[in-house]
Amino acid sequence: MPIYEYQCNACGHEMEALQRMSDAPLTDCPACDKAELRKKISAAGFRLKGGGWYETDFKTGGKKNLAGDAAKSDKPAAKTAEAS
Repeated sequence: MPIYEYQCNACGHEMEALQRMSDAPLTDCPACDKAELRKKISAAGFRLKGGGWYETDFKTGGKKNLAGDAAKSDKPAAKTAEAS
């Protein structure tokens, strides 16, 4: 079950709630009892642990581009004719 973050528009109170995705969003603020509680949009927090992930098993040393230098051509770029 995901943890949702809420903030009250009336008093600014912030809270977290563990809810099912199918549950209706909370509306009443526990601090001021007004129906001004709104769900905040926040980044998902997860960590890729263990094996089987690109970062742990397949990524090589300092190499950032897996295509390597093969993608770069040793020949200089072709010159184009300038319009007069």
